[in-house]
Amino acid sequence: MPESPEVQVLADVLDDAVTHRRIIGVDVGEFRSWKTRDRPAEGLVGATITGVTRFGKHLDIDTDRGDLVVTLGRAGWVRHRVDAEAADDETADSSGASTPPAAVIATLDLDDDTALEFTDAGEWLSLALSLVDHPQDVPAVKKLGPDPMSPTYTRADFDRITLGRRKQLKALLQEQESISGIGNAYSDEILHRAKIAPTTHAAALDDGEREVLFEAIRDELSEAVRARRSIPLPRLKQAKAASMRVHGRTGEACPVCGGIVEDVPGSKGAAQYCPVCQGSVD
Repeated sequence: MPESPEVQVLADVLDDAVTHRRIIGVDVGEFRSWKTRDRPAEGLVGATITGVTRFGKHLDIDTDRGDLVVTLGRAGWVRHRVDAEAADDETADSSGASTPPAAVIATLDLDDDTALEFTDAGEWLSLALSLVDHPQDVPAVKKLGPDPMSPTYTRADFDRITLGRRKQLKALLQEQESISGIGNAYSDEILHRAKIAPTTHAAALDDGEREVLFEAIRDELSEAVRARRSIPLPRLKQAKAASMRVHGRTGEACPVCGGIVEDVPGSKGAAQYCPVCQGSVD
């Protein structure tokens, strides 16, 4: 699942590549992906792209006719196709192994003979496209909590979602209404960096532990963005998978302490932790 570091790099690259380009053609091959039926995709023909930004794990392609909000979902992505040649759009599983190219769900043809292709590599469609006046008109964007990658995100923002919360930290970090942009993989990595068990309840943290976790969130995400900036877009997913210390590493040695990485109980193999670094789980 794309998470905020990779989506931020995607937004930055696309912002440089397609801002000021005019949309000369639109093709939505999978009608279920288009969520704003009162504003058909054809309305974008002739529009000029004015910028590309990120909201949590969502991408916003701003045009002079409205915002095209891209909800990437479980396995969605956007690729910039150059010279009408299909990009090498390999995806990767948690071990870094490549999988077949993703299906193209929709395409925006641009006036410089390039195109934006919206893809989904999942077994079921989760990518969604919405043409709106403002990104917050999309319910999933409107409900987003504060973004920990924002320079305005503070310890007070973090304390508001943790103090007194009887919720396990693994789940809380992925709760988009409380803190936006973090998904399954980075929640594992953040908790490993903080040396806190994933099943710990937020209410159980003392002030020092909250500070450690707050810093771990900021450091993990910002370091991931810096590390991905030099990676070509088709390789971002593989780079993310390869960078994981515990996520997707069941049975492997923890690179920090040498302990054996285990699955979080009840996760059915979808989440991992190091019992030596992070302690036992309840």
